[in-house]
Formats: sequence, C-alpha cells, structure tokens
Amino acid sequence: MNILDRIVANPGALGQWSKQAYGYFMFPKLEGEIGPKMTFRGKEVLNWGINNYFGLASNPEIREKEVGWVSQYGLSHPMGSRLMTGNTFLHEELEERIADFVKKEDAFVLNSFYQGMISVIDSLCGRNDVIVYNSEAHSSIHDGIRLQLSHRFAYHKNDIEVIETQLKKAAEVAKESGGGVLLVTEGVIGVTGEFSPLDKIAALKEKYDFMLVVEDAHGFGTVGPNGIGVADHFNVLDKVDLLVGTLGKALSISGGFVAGSEDVINFLRYNMRSQTFSEALPSAITASAIARLDYLVKHPELRKNLWEITQALQKGLRKNGLDIGNTQSPVTPVYLNVENIQEAIHTMMHMREEFGIFCVNLIYPYIEQGKVMVRLIPTTQHTMKDVEYTIESLSTICENAKKGMYKDSSPIIAQPSSKDKDDEED
Repeated sequence: MNILDRIVANPGALGQWSKQAYGYFMFPKLEGEIGPKMTFRGKEVLNWGINNYFGLASNPEIREKEVGWVSQYGLSHPMGSRLMTGNTFLHEELEERIADFVKKEDAFVLNSFYQGMISVIDSLCGRNDVIVYNSEAHSSIHDGIRLQLSHRFAYHKNDIEVIETQLKKAAEVAKESGGGVLLVTEGVIGVTGEFSPLDKIAALKEKYDFMLVVEDAHGFGTVGPNGIGVADHFNVLDKVDLLVGTLGKALSISGGFVAGSEDVINFLRYNMRSQTFSEALPSAITASAIARLDYLVKHPELRKNLWEITQALQKGLRKNGLDIGNTQSPVTPVYLNVENIQEAIHTMMHMREEFGIFCVNLIYPYIEQGKVMVRLIPTTQHTMKDVEYTIESLSTICENAKKGMYKDSSPIIAQPSSKDKDDEED
C-alpha cells in the first residue's frame, strides 16, 4: 500500500473522529476575552479548559504595557534565529530572570516549549546512551525519545521500585555500550495532576549514575513554597540537572525555557537544532514574558488564591463521590463512568449544551485505553460560585451516566450554530 492510500485508510487514533468531532471536541473555537466566561458556538460557557492559571493573559496592567511593546518592536523584531541574527538584550534578560527564579546557574529561552523539549533530549543523547522515562509523560518527551537510537526503559504509575529496576537495567546496558543514563519525567503529570516522586528518584542518585531532566510545565509558578515546581516542593532542586518549563501556563504566553548548570545550558544553546534553525521569540512577546514573571514574583498572593480555588473544587468533587484520581496539583481530572466512546460523547455534549461547562475532554491516546476523562484547570479568575456550580453540575452528569441516561442518545454531534455556519461559508 502506498503512503497516500495508507493515510486514507488509517487517519490515526484521533483523525478517525474528525468528521464527527471537528469544531466541537477537536479544534473548537472559544471566542471573547480569555477568562472563565467565554463564548462557544454562540453561547456563553463556564471555561475550565485554558491554562491561564493566574489570569495574566488578560491582566489589564500587562495588556496596557504590551500595546507599547508592539508599537515599539512590531511583531517581526528580531528577524532570524538567536544564533544568527535574532539575539537581543530582552532574551538575555528573560533568561537571567528565569535562572534566578528557578535557582539555577543559567537558562535558555525556548521559542517553542514542545519543540524545545524534543531538542533537549535529542541534543543530550547519542546511540550509546540509555533513556529511562515515565510512560505517562507529555508527548514532547515521547517524541524526543523517538528521535533517538538509544536504548530505553519505561516505567508507569510512579512506582519507585519499578523506577529503580529500570534504572538498574539502564546502568547495565550503559556500562556495556559505554554510554550514559538519562532519566526524564514530568514534575506534575499533566494528564493526572500527580507529582512525580522526585525526592525518591533523586535519592537513587546515590546508587546510580544518571542525569535527571524534569519537565514541569504545570508545576512552574504553581507548586512548591517558592512556586518553582515539584522539585521545589520536595526540596531537591539541587538534584535536578535540567528543569524544562513552558511560559504558556503560569505566564500565559508563548515560549518555554530550560535551566541548569552554566556548562550544560551553554552546550544546549549551541546544539538544540529546533532553536538554531527557527525564529527567535518576537521582542514584544519576550518583553511581556519578563513583565509577567515579575508580576508573579511581586504578587505571591496569586498562588495562594489559586490553591484556594483548587482545593475547594477538588474537595467538593471528592465529597460528592466523583473520581478525580490522585491529583496533587491544580490539574483536576474527572473520570467518567461510561462504557464506550459514543456514551462519552453524549455525556460531554450534555455538559456543554445543557450545563454550559467547557473543559478539555481526553480519550486514548492521551490517556490509557478504555478510560474517558474531562480535565478542569482552575485559575485565580474563577470564583467560588463557579466552583459550586461546577461541582453540582458534574455530580448530576455523573449520576445520569450511572443511570444509563446517555446510552441511547442520538449519536450525532450537535449541529453548528448559525454563527458557525456563517463562518464556514465565509
């Protein structure tokens, strides 16, 4: 079978649902000011789907400054990659601020968190090295590993005994090949909200020689006494060799970073191909990222407010018998008691159409096969009234699911509103 025929015959795990789900569950259009109340298909919804943890996407003080930066720099400055023509004092200042915030010697700003994470792994590892990784980790980690000819050992569910077993195997293979061992994991597991046991993993450094890389997109800014992340929570920052994060969640803007020792960061600065051969972050965005980080540092009460909303939401859901797994972070999964994907579709449609609640819906391959989850992301902009309404609504929905209410519903996704139809005709 040629490639084109194969694509038509097998559009992929998600692509197979494109005709039914496009514009509704996949590629939906949320309109209006970014916040807890947005418009979906012409109707206001309570939005729990955007990682705008501290409301900085629509902060009026920052927005006012951004007008000036766009006027000063436009959206083209600087032109080119950082290595060639795109380096500025703003990029270097942002790196200094990030390194200081996460208590590392140096940092490098990534123009794309996803591509950057792939390049970190690609730059560090060769064919003789061995990678140990969390099988539940973010796709950027999996894709970075797929580029490698390295040996690899996966572990699941943060079981420290399994982790040590895999490290021991990796050490034996590395000894034979003459390579080294890299252990890479998320800090906050982005799907389930659980913490990786970084304290126990770090302790294994006393027995095994390995480099520890932690991607903590959801932990950066939100977790730990200083808001640095899960390594901060466990007080093992000094044991983490590289900390990788996004600017797209706590700071609500494009880009990411990698932080560590000066020698390692300088190596990555010159060897990460996704950064060497792509455009630098625009100066206006870089200036705004600096301002957002400064704002977060100056307002520690934001983290306190976020956790108040988070704890109220999670305690209420648990009290009402909903399964939210073992989350330890603001990431709040709710597992639906449904038997198949069609029943899940009806459940989630009811949530949006009848209750006006918008959140991310996750199925395989994002979570393990046979499970369906909705994921709530609390922010400082949500109110206790939003929390109470959501707990009540989800409790009703889950109770309906237990009664089989969604088994015999129409299998057709709700038709686009008249406004959406107009958009499609345009």
